[in-house]
Amino acid sequence: MKSAQIAVVTGASRGAGKGIAVVLGEQGATVYCTGRSTRGGRLTEGLPGTVEDTAEEVTARGGRGIPVVCDHTDDGQVKALFDRVQREQGGLDLLVNNVWGGYEGHPAGLSMEPFWKQDPAQYHAMFGAGVRPHLVASALAAPLLIQRGRGLIVNTVAWLDGKYLRNIYYDLSKATLVRMTLGMAEDLRPHDVAAIAVAPGFIRSERVMAAHASHPFPLDRTESPEYIGRAVAALVADPAVMARSGSILYVGNLAREYGFTDIDGRYVPVFTV
Repeated sequence: MKSAQIAVVTGASRGAGKGIAVVLGEQGATVYCTGRSTRGGRLTEGLPGTVEDTAEEVTARGGRGIPVVCDHTDDGQVKALFDRVQREQGGLDLLVNNVWGGYEGHPAGLSMEPFWKQDPAQYHAMFGAGVRPHLVASALAAPLLIQRGRGLIVNTVAWLDGKYLRNIYYDLSKATLVRMTLGMAEDLRPHDVAAIAVAPGFIRSERVMAAHASHPFPLDRTESPEYIGRAVAALVADPAVMARSGSILYVGNLAREYGFTDIDGRYVPVFTV
């Protein structure tokens, strides 16, 4: 990635979003790091990590990190974000949609009960705080990407080769994101802007590590949040990325193809169950 690249990474306070943002920083990018967690304010679900923390690490790694406190369920705040990017940068090269509020209210994890025993309120969390923010951000980012003449939208997604994800609301929302990526790709293709869904494996996010601290489980099949960051950086740098537009790609496969490893030097294969 060239140093002039401008990126927006949503849900960048922690987890995959933070991992992607800091790796882009290593490539010299200017990264707008968005989320609701902020110093001196609210920490989502009490988990560590803020937009300021991520932005500072982006800068420390050689890029320019810009923290933006943004609730992506509020269209006005999202519009203000992209108006700011346009005003300050004159366009956009990369949008990573990673914000996800579908887990909130489920500190013990999502229900794996049969669908008729699950709370229908999960639908609103998964779609209202998950799918819709991806679509709204993409719609606002598209004109900024198109004016650059080349760009990329990445939607992070849970995916197990089409297998059922055990919670029907979660499964439906993730399948919707995959289909949404295909639709975006078709609409953006004439403008040389790509849209790709990228599926990581079992990430050692703050949420996962908090669960591990309470009830230890093996971590040998897990990967760092920066593994998907390296995948996104490789896609951005690929001059043939348009050929992949509309696809769902696995981080483990991209590692093999582009020749990168996780931060500990390991190749972590695609996660399977």
